[in-house]
Amino acid sequence: MHTIVLGAGALGSVISAYLTRAGEEVTLLARGPRATFLQAHGVAVTGVEDFTAPVTVTTRPHDLRAADVLIVTVKTYDTEPALASVSHLHVGSVFSLQNGVLKNEQLAHYFGWEKTLGASPLFSAEVTPGGPVHFTYHGGMVLGEFSGAMSSRVQTIAAMLERGGMRPVIAPQIQAVEWSKYVSFVGWMAVAALTRLETYKFLTDPDLAALVARLIRETAQLAAYQGIPLEDHEPFLSQTLSSVPFAEAVERLRHLGRRLETQSSTHKVSTLQDLERGRRLEVEEILGYAVRQGEAFGIALPTVDTCYRLLAGVNRYLR
Repeated sequence: MHTIVLGAGALGSVISAYLTRAGEEVTLLARGPRATFLQAHGVAVTGVEDFTAPVTVTTRPHDLRAADVLIVTVKTYDTEPALASVSHLHVGSVFSLQNGVLKNEQLAHYFGWEKTLGASPLFSAEVTPGGPVHFTYHGGMVLGEFSGAMSSRVQTIAAMLERGGMRPVIAPQIQAVEWSKYVSFVGWMAVAALTRLETYKFLTDPDLAALVARLIRETAQLAAYQGIPLEDHEPFLSQTLSSVPFAEAVERLRHLGRRLETQSSTHKVSTLQDLERGRRLEVEEILGYAVRQGEAFGIALPTVDTCYRLLAGVNRYLR
């Protein structure tokens, strides 16, 4: 199988390196200085594992004609121009490892729902200033057909990812998985960006954990309104946190924070990584999407709305 990975940030670099190391045919579509660096040095991974993979890197999307699998990993605000650059591709399947839930509609617009799979990464990494990717948490990934079918293509892709060490799980209700991560990510990203703290620090703090809990419980109302069941997928405990008494939800978040302190104390939410580098934040696609959905459904999301407006203001002063 030939896999094209669109985007050479942290997640795109990690999955390209792992698949290449396993002997899979991978092309990483990158741009700018990042592409030049990877072409010269390969993709170096540190943290969970330490290795370097000689990934095939290109900056010319129109030189590519077809792929069995297209994996999208660019930042959400770059999605439209990125997809337009590869819209000529003949692909068998396409899925996105981006944050949020808007991504699937965008993929289907360019490639059709019949080729679009759902996917949710449960791992995180950070591109270091020197170029290597620091892989901080590896919880695997989930993918599936929106129809719920256990199709041969999703099993084939999962087998490829398994060979690459990406620990895939096929989910019959992938929409529930994606929304479950999204609901929790709204809370994590907002508090991480507003406090600039490592993940374990804001999760263990009683006041900040309470803020995360409020954000999660408000966003969960959007899923409930649409009849989308929430699930728990470590470290995102959306079903539990949105259903237990509030005080218990706060304590569960603090317990998770204490566990992360021992297991992954350097973990930072990707939004905070972007903020520290002065880059644009995925505010509109994550928090703004929730606010707009709340307005459309007539659901009040006061905490989400406040955090959205704070970070939208900050975002205007970032490049």
